[in-house]
Formats: sequence, structure tokens, C-alpha cells
Amino acid sequence: MTDITMYHNPRCSKSRQTLQLLEAQGVEPGIILYLKTPPDRDTLKRIIHQLAIPVRELIRTGEQEYKDNDLKNPELDDDALLDAMSRWPTLIQRPIVIKGDQARIGRPPEAVLDIL
Repeated sequence: MTDITMYHNPRCSKSRQTLQLLEAQGVEPGIILYLKTPPDRDTLKRIIHQLAIPVRELIRTGEQEYKDNDLKNPELDDDALLDAMSRWPTLIQRPIVIKGDQARIGRPPEAVLDIL
């Protein structure tokens, strides 16, 4: 069992590169295919806390769901944004690597190395 978890999208080049980088370091992370098993609001809150970022920084703004649901609206609170990411996991930045109480977004993939 590993103490490192990766929220992974195999169709994303950055996600694949991050997984390869981890494997090159001898790390076999637990993989969560988050598009098939989306994180719930509480999990997203925990991840955002571990990343130490505002909720909006976890959202992919180029996705169609972002545009179709007016998620750019500054009046939307964190709860509304968390609900949107839970409902449409394509909105979640990827990949996310978690170790203990720390997390990093693998953009660039090397960003995850400092928590290993």
C-alpha cells in the first residue's frame, strides 16, 4: 500500500507525464480515476486545503461546463464552485498528487517532486 495518491486522467498528457515521473522515482501511487469516481465536496475541500490554494484555482476555466454554467461569475461562493466540480469533474485541475497532508498539482509534472 502506498502513502501517495494521484488523481489521474489517463487521457491528459500532463497526468501521464506526472505518473511516469513518479514511477521513475520508484513511487507507485494509488490511482484515483477521478472522472469515473469524482471526489465529493468534502474531499475537494480537503484537497484544496492540502494544496493551500483558493477554490477557484482548482478549476479549469477552459472547459465547456465552466462557460455553460457561468462559473466565472465572481458572486458564486466556494460552495457553488465545489458543487460544480463534484458534478463535472472535468473542471478539476489535473493531475493532483497527495502525500500525507500535502498536495501538488502536476503542472508542470516536476511540481510534485517537492512532496516526495
